[in-house]
Amino acid sequence: MTSPLSEIIKKRIATDGAITVADYMSMALGHPEHGYYMGRDPFGADGDFITAPEISQMFGELLGLWTAVVWGQMGQPPSIRLVEIGPGRGTLMSDMLRAAAAVPPFHAAIDVHLVETSPTLRRKQKETLGRSDIEASWYDTPDDIPDGPLIVIANEFFDALPVRQFVKQPDGWHERMVGLGPEGALEFGLSVETGTGEAMVSPTLSMAPDGAVAEVCPIGSAIAKALAERVTRFGGAALVIDYGHEETAAGETLQAVRDHQYHPVLEAPGEADLTTHVDFEALAQSVRQAGARADGPVTQGTLLSRLGIEARAEALMNGATAEQAEDIRAAMARLTDDDQMGTLFKAMAIVHPRQPAAPGFE
Repeated sequence: MTSPLSEIIKKRIATDGAITVADYMSMALGHPEHGYYMGRDPFGADGDFITAPEISQMFGELLGLWTAVVWGQMGQPPSIRLVEIGPGRGTLMSDMLRAAAAVPPFHAAIDVHLVETSPTLRRKQKETLGRSDIEASWYDTPDDIPDGPLIVIANEFFDALPVRQFVKQPDGWHERMVGLGPEGALEFGLSVETGTGEAMVSPTLSMAPDGAVAEVCPIGSAIAKALAERVTRFGGAALVIDYGHEETAAGETLQAVRDHQYHPVLEAPGEADLTTHVDFEALAQSVRQAGARADGPVTQGTLLSRLGIEARAEALMNGATAEQAEDIRAAMARLTDDDQMGTLFKAMAIVHPRQPAAPGFE
């Protein structure tokens, strides 16, 4: 199975040589014409995957109240930038704003900013947020957000950032590359050079066995550091929720998903989503280097429980039909149970060093 982007990538490799896994992911997800996120809505039952905001309004409502409490911890500044990075269809921001309306002074202080590169998803977000009385602004990167106090939400954003992969060999870490096989198909190989891996792979993995894979996400660490620098300079917090591991560990997690099914990573690039598990320890190190504090990580189930998802579910079930009540219970279970999203997904808060512990991280 091939795709228009397959041929573009093959021509680049034929001309310039093998590319890194990070370069492959960047093209597959963000190519201006054929990138996965550029021309489609991948969310929901008719897309390729379902995220927490699409499962239940409770997720966004609780995060909306989380932002209100953080605003209070900041001293209730008269203007606050409420930022979402990777806002999907706009469902999460819409639910957060509805919950924020329960705190009128906070609602009045909000200035909404969305970071989104996909023209298709921007249109969806504008439709979703068109019913809100708060105007929103859109940006291509977090660096474009205007200065000032801010609260940032990044739900399932870091998992889609490009990673570099390194494979342990007897003589050191060799970078995994994407090249062309004998029949001209895309295939993985290893760089013959060493040195880059030793500089990028965490020293904690120095005793990993031969064949072990290390995934490093430089752009993720850079974004976490930049957010931490803003929080430290202007005040505020950021909440990162994603699937991943609390401590840096060896292991290959790169996967492709299409139509809610796993898909070969190198097959038909641009037609499937590509993600990896987030290394929360690496993000936290970048946060601390910037002078901010990293609270957590805690599991998603723990965070939502501490924020009161059980009480919110009870309130929604009051007056609901039996069928509606069962849907609410099922949604809560999917978000919080250990065998569903509750444990695999983690949450970490980036906060000003003099700010109290973020809600749910006490």
